[in-house]
Amino acid sequence: MASSRVITVRASGSDPDSVAGHALRDGIAAIQAEMKVSPEFPAAVEEAAAAAAAAPRLPDLDLTDLPFVTIDPESSMDLDQAMFLERDGDGYVVHYAIADLAAFITPGDPVDVEANRRGETLYGADSKVPLHPTSISEDAGSLLPDQVRPALVWRITVDETGEGIDVTVERARVRSRAKLSYAAVQADLDAGTADEMFTILRELGELRLAREAARGGVSLPLPEQEVVDEDGTWHLEFRSMLPVESWNAQISLLTGFGAASLMVYARVGLLRTLPPADPRDVQRLHRTARALGIDWPAEMLYPDFIRTLDVSKPNHAAMVVACTRLLRGSGYVGFDGELPEQAQHSALASEYAHVTAPLRRLVDRYALEICVALCAGEEVPDWVLTKLHDLPDTMRESGRRANQYENAVLNLVEAAVLEPRVGESFPGVVVELDEEDDHRGEVTIQDPAIEAVVTGSEALPLGQDVNVTLTTADVKTRKVEFTLE
Repeated sequence: MASSRVITVRASGSDPDSVAGHALRDGIAAIQAEMKVSPEFPAAVEEAAAAAAAAPRLPDLDLTDLPFVTIDPESSMDLDQAMFLERDGDGYVVHYAIADLAAFITPGDPVDVEANRRGETLYGADSKVPLHPTSISEDAGSLLPDQVRPALVWRITVDETGEGIDVTVERARVRSRAKLSYAAVQADLDAGTADEMFTILRELGELRLAREAARGGVSLPLPEQEVVDEDGTWHLEFRSMLPVESWNAQISLLTGFGAASLMVYARVGLLRTLPPADPRDVQRLHRTARALGIDWPAEMLYPDFIRTLDVSKPNHAAMVVACTRLLRGSGYVGFDGELPEQAQHSALASEYAHVTAPLRRLVDRYALEICVALCAGEEVPDWVLTKLHDLPDTMRESGRRANQYENAVLNLVEAAVLEPRVGESFPGVVVELDEEDDHRGEVTIQDPAIEAVVTGSEALPLGQDVNVTLTTADVKTRKVEFTLE
């Protein structure tokens, strides 16, 4: 499994109001205009959100005594999840609080209608087109520290092997004790000064990773791609995931597995699905590995190969990004009665549901309502059931839009990085041919680690080392193109 690439900006010794910074902002504004997306909301939506934020519907159950904390990127304000982990004999208990949007949104109200139109938050290069107005997503609904907040609180019992053995979810009031960053928690763990809860997080995260490997699943350790602005010149770098980010992701996955088990047992739900990988895509990834100078023995299965990658190395980080190709068939399926024919998420080797990011992803709010109703022995609300078969289409469209937005921002950044290097020669490997024109394809180069269009006067040598000349790097059109030498 992988989350989307997140492209962030890091200025290094330069004026934040630099020419590069202006070019990035202007380019993103142009992308938003082209795609007809905006971080702004209609006035009626903002007004409804502000009114709801001022008078949330808080649940009766009080769990504010549990010492929840959040762990996120330092600048994040839309905090969906807070955790409290404790030991239970040889095993563990995971308490996982998820932001509860039912306290603010009524089915059919302006915020709900707009969220169903948007589907998910769009991210790219420090720009954000949010799913909900920030009065909810970054304030009243966010699990910010020292604030009483409505939440859906999961309680998952885990045995000494890391296997979940019992799961429930209920509405409650919670209060996070601290807003922590990944870097700070990792530093405390490395120094041996971390709170006991984070020692548990490390233990449980490693157990869950081992279970994932045993069942043939894989999580892509997708790095962030950083745009580094050094005195007005752009460079592309990858920021590796810290170990604590991987352990934290395993808690989210554990919850998604628990949610799916509730739904499958009750024969009603919304699952995240992925068909088995296309062998042609796997063959293409073998060529990409060669292009990036990474050894991938022919007999080694894809999940095992992913586990050999060290994303602190730029070429390995680029390989992980390339592997997202195998996730392109992912989607959602709703069901009420018969289980769907394709219910599994092949990369996770299990049934799975999205339930941990309702502030940023529409489908999670509906899936959470199903789970909380099932655990309470109540009927799933009609407003949820009526959307079961529409939501997969809504999320397919929003996913397409999110990918388009992310790719447009990435293309913008790559064009800006390469613009001063037009005419230079680069070593690379042709990793794909156009199905209708073998004089056209895609080339992977290692430094900077990008993939772009390449053309030649004759058939391109698929899978072979080549030298290519950068002929186009146009920021305005966001186009990068190489020619075979």
